[in-house]
Amino acid sequence: MERESMEFDVVIVGAGPSGLSAACKLMQQAQEKDQELMVCVVEKGSEVGAHILSGAVLEPRSMNELFPDWKEKGAPLTTEVKGDDIYLLNGEDSAIKLPGFSVPKTMHNDGNYIVSMGNVCRWLAERAEELGVEIFPGFAAQEVIYNENGSVGGIITGDMGLDAEGNEKDSFMPGMELRAKYTVFAEGCRGHLGKELISHFKLDEGKSPQHYGIGFKEIWDIDPEKHQEGLVVHTAGWPLDSDTNGGGYLYHAENNQVFVGLIVDLSYENPHLSPFEEFQRYKHHPKIKQYLDGGKRVSYGARAMAKGGFNSLPKQTMPGALLVGCDAGTINYAKIKGNHTAMKSGMLAAEAIFDALSSGCEGGKELGSYETKYKASWLYDELYNTRNFGPAMHKFGTFWGGAYNTVDQNFFGGKLPFNFKDDSLDHAQLKLASEAPVIQYAKPDGVLSFDRLSSVFLSNTNHEEEQPCHLKLADATIPMTVNLEKYAEPAQRYCPAGVYEIQETEEGEQFVINSQNCIHCKTCDIKDPSQNITWVAPEGTGGPNYPNM
Repeated sequence: MERESMEFDVVIVGAGPSGLSAACKLMQQAQEKDQELMVCVVEKGSEVGAHILSGAVLEPRSMNELFPDWKEKGAPLTTEVKGDDIYLLNGEDSAIKLPGFSVPKTMHNDGNYIVSMGNVCRWLAERAEELGVEIFPGFAAQEVIYNENGSVGGIITGDMGLDAEGNEKDSFMPGMELRAKYTVFAEGCRGHLGKELISHFKLDEGKSPQHYGIGFKEIWDIDPEKHQEGLVVHTAGWPLDSDTNGGGYLYHAENNQVFVGLIVDLSYENPHLSPFEEFQRYKHHPKIKQYLDGGKRVSYGARAMAKGGFNSLPKQTMPGALLVGCDAGTINYAKIKGNHTAMKSGMLAAEAIFDALSSGCEGGKELGSYETKYKASWLYDELYNTRNFGPAMHKFGTFWGGAYNTVDQNFFGGKLPFNFKDDSLDHAQLKLASEAPVIQYAKPDGVLSFDRLSSVFLSNTNHEEEQPCHLKLADATIPMTVNLEKYAEPAQRYCPAGVYEIQETEEGEQFVINSQNCIHCKTCDIKDPSQNITWVAPEGTGGPNYPNM
């Protein structure tokens, strides 16, 4: 069967905050100039928002620019931050509340909102469709189309109806070619096409490598008497040891719900460490437990986040395409926020594309104007002024790195004349299992802490089981002959969904991939010490179905 082909002015890959902001901005400009544009957004989730997971405290700066009347239009930004508590957890039972002057001002949240970014994206999608954007949920962008001159010419969506061996079933439907003058890649952190493009066009040449964390999130219904709507709690320290960076959060949202989570930097050294189990421990600390006791967990999810910041940001333009949002790594880790920056990068991309198209450009060119717009924007200033935040934490540790960042941000606005770089690779930091202490984690109590499988159940994850595995091994022998022998196969522990197991069989130990459990966090693609695993998009609609994460 031949592939169908559709032509658009702009194809946007991913209906997250950056992709949808780009779509809305494009159509707003077209309406202002009375021009016609054909713009489509493809989204691999079953619906817009199904794969969106974020803390999230949203800084409304980009929303104010994109839709100044967002309140009148009913945007789901209703819970304004009313309190900002930051604790250093210096043990499993003790904590020190830090005064505001002693933490970087980037951590303060005056004027921000506690939101479900899934619901914000659903709202943005409604606005985009009202403006004339076509949105195709359930279609995974699987391949990049390269034109004869080497420029990007669009994408091909994934084939549907293949069996585990890649053979066509009766239900087979070939993917479609979506051709475009310009393609915007907004897949989120570690997008598999973005990863390909960065390598293909050498977009990261001369940059520090990207750095990542894995972020966990649960939604709890709690006792109304314990609920303090608008309260934001951040923590540093326990349960993570001094060699592992990261931190926790608990946000009091609306309707007697709290969002609780832990971020663990994927530069950790101990292969016996389990980020999932560290999160389960976290909820037992009295400062967190006090809110969760008597409550009920209603949702769970996890995903990787790009946190290298300014020094790791690749070139975002290439012939015929742009890389935006977390696909490029625009998160401001000093604020623990990436949604407002992702939205702004999408809006800047839309401005550069519209300028080119309205001047008669037929596409395929590299949009140098994007770099000009980016460098003239508050986005550039914000990322530049926090460029040392992550590298200082890695270089000096949590305490002294935090002290440096407090001085740099609070007294110098990020303008101290230093440029710290972290050129290490996250996956290369693991010690040999024989050289690292084994960590004994308590069994989950089913009240505050839980196992992986019951957690995955709450993510509503589902995949068509009879399809090719979307977790590709370059060498199927490496998990057993290298990773198990050297690192006790850390995939068993860094995966938050129980995808990877070492199972005892009659033939001996075997490495098993339970791909149907995958919640699309991309951690395996990042942390595998042999860089043997490549995550690609599965058949459309596969993965988690988050209702309001």
